[in-house]
Amino acid sequence: MGLTGGVLAIDAGNSKTDVAVVAADGTVLATARGGPFRPPAVGVQAAVDTLARAVGEAYARAGVSAVEHVAACLANADLPVEEEQLAAALHARAWGESVEVRNDTFAILRAGVAEPRGVAVVCGAGINCVGMRPDGRTARFPAIGRISGDWGGGWFLAEEALWHAARAEDGRGDPTELARTLPGHFGLDSMYALIEALHLGRVEHARRHELTPVLFATAAAGDPVARRIVDRLAEEITAMAVVALTRLDLLAEETPVLLGGGVLTAGHTLLDDGVRQSLAERAPKAAPRVVRERPVLGAALLGLDRLGATAGAQERLRAHFAPGAS
Repeated sequence: MGLTGGVLAIDAGNSKTDVAVVAADGTVLATARGGPFRPPAVGVQAAVDTLARAVGEAYARAGVSAVEHVAACLANADLPVEEEQLAAALHARAWGESVEVRNDTFAILRAGVAEPRGVAVVCGAGINCVGMRPDGRTARFPAIGRISGDWGGGWFLAEEALWHAARAEDGRGDPTELARTLPGHFGLDSMYALIEALHLGRVEHARRHELTPVLFATAAAGDPVARRIVDRLAEEITAMAVVALTRLDLLAEETPVLLGGGVLTAGHTLLDDGVRQSLAERAPKAAPRVVRERPVLGAALLGLDRLGATAGAQERLRAHFAPGAS
């Protein structure tokens, strides 16, 4: 059974997928959770198969077989050509009459604002920034790593900390407590031992992300090298936000700047204070706020925006996803 005026909201990230089936009046009919969405690793069709399992579960709970519009905010949809490719793959599944694919950063932005207006910077495993205006104008970056000019993200910070710690231990770089705290996290007594363990696989590659909180703790304890890395990240976050605000002609207007992702929601005081101070200097009318709403809410709101839903429908949707709501 098709759901007239309904929305299928998809928020698919590198670690998990959330979907929601939403009626035109903002009522959430069903939700489901699925696995990671990683087209670069497994291919587009296999990645969409992962979505299909969660969508099928949500549709079964809602008692529908299709909706009017699919609003999908997907990780790894970094370029317009990738959005088009993924939109075609989703449209082929016949989940809805129309399909719109955006990068998953847009979901965090829309979840944090009352209207589609503002800028969001996300720093999790990687770093990204997007902006939007109600008239449909957007600002974005390729955000695919160093080749697109990016600096930051949890994985990058771990590598940067390792680089400085290794050079400190062998004398090529400035002294830093990172040379002690990074190997100490794994119960090792030197950077040489950690380098060997990482190179030989005795410490799994995936565990490098554990070093990012160690970096922040070392910076908070007063280490100048670790502090410089954190300060640099605050400047990078600000630079992305300011460029997006400028592109959208919002720099001179009071505009929300939403901060999301694991690094920016972890409560690292040095980083939080640095971002706010830097924004106050370069974009005085920006209003920074950490977004803790679930990104699937943002995807659903984008879907309702597309269908011209009422303010009451948006309020009903937000109430469903509010903290403590059933």
